[in-house]
Amino acid sequence: MPAPVLIIVNVSYEGPGMFSEMLEERSIGFDVVNLDGGDPFPAPADYQAMIVLGGPDSANDQTEKMRNELARIREAMDAGIPYFGACLGLQTLVKAAGGTVVKNPVREVAFRDHEQKYFSVELTDNGKKDPLMKGLPDSIPMFHLHGEAVELTPDMTLLATGKWCRNQIVRIAPRMYGMQGHLELTDAMFADWCEKIPWMRACDRAALEKDWAERKEILESTLRTLFGNFLDIAGLS
Repeated sequence: MPAPVLIIVNVSYEGPGMFSEMLEERSIGFDVVNLDGGDPFPAPADYQAMIVLGGPDSANDQTEKMRNELARIREAMDAGIPYFGACLGLQTLVKAAGGTVVKNPVREVAFRDHEQKYFSVELTDNGKKDPLMKGLPDSIPMFHLHGEAVELTPDMTLLATGKWCRNQIVRIAPRMYGMQGHLELTDAMFADWCEKIPWMRACDRAALEKDWAERKEILESTLRTLFGNFLDIAGLS
């Protein structure tokens, strides 16, 4: 019998990180499905919640993998399965729900923008009222790793905006959410990304490590609140 939570890995080095740590702390079972490793995508309706992680794919790719992933996400939508997407997981959700994925005017990488200011996202009026954001300040920190962005349909709800990429945190349906950034990094993931992701290899490693040391606690604290809220919304807490 499947575990309560399905976690979809799009590329092996972008694993669940803090998501799985929080689930383990709460004794909530989960199945990790690695599409990059050839695992089949199971039926979302067999699960109580679904998490889709990031990766270098585009939701616009015409590959069999992406066509199947979008179809499975539509199945989750039809079944009303609670959903949380990070980065590509947001983009696939928006695409599956009828929105579009486009090139962002600037690439957002790591902790700081091209003006060397830390990335943050600002809650909208809808965001301030949404249960996903309960207990969070109006401005929350973010780590980024994307070159594409989402454009929403009128029935999608924007919960948080960014300076260089407007649509940052989105609600697609009452229990289906996605965020453009990453909060789930662990020490091991951060070190792995510095080695394996070309955009991060192109950055100054010492500067990245300094920023990580300064930002990891606030990123983790933010995720603990936000993802804890999602688990409440999904009825899993």
